Amino acid sequence: MDDADVMIGPVDLAERVDEALAVQALAFGLSQDEIVVRRHIVLRHLLNPGACAYGATTAEGRLVGFVYGMPNDRSHWWSTVVEPYLRANGNEGWLDESFVITELHVHPAHQGRGVGRELITTITDRAEQPRSILSAIDTESPARGLYRSLGYADLARLVHFPSAARPYAVMGAPLPLRRRKAERN
Repeated sequence: MDDADVMIGPVDLAERVDEALAVQALAFGLSQDEIVVRRHIVLRHLLNPGACAYGATTAEGRLVGFVYGMPNDRSHWWSTVVEPYLRANGNEGWLDESFVITELHVHPAHQGRGVGRELITTITDRAEQPRSILSAIDTESPARGLYRSLGYADLARLVHFPSAARPYAVMGAPLPLRRRKAERN
């Protein structure tokens, strides 16, 4: 990781949910109304078996990035939305034995420094599942570039979530995630 003043470690996301959502609002462009809705969603997600979270904090303890996820469950809302898209592409099996990256966000001032890479590899290295899935806005972006560099590939595109204005892509990767050569040494 290039951001020397940031440390990655487990975080009590329920305790720090407002800090995390402030980071997400900046990184993802959320309105205050969306933050209120997402707060309840995050807290509900954290109650799922196997849910865990990691944070990126500065030496002063300020949260500048976070990731959380959980083993996928086909009965969860996200799975029910993406399942028909995955099935249409012959990728429905990815919903089984997968660890879902539910959210990954890094404060804009810390983006492009390896923080997101460190967060996602840290959480997936601890997953018991053989693969990981996630959804990302279906556009070429630094986030999608990061996911591809880690081994994620598109499983379904133009996925429409009921409350989202833009389509998403569902991506999947075998675990452990691919590393850059310097990280393997």
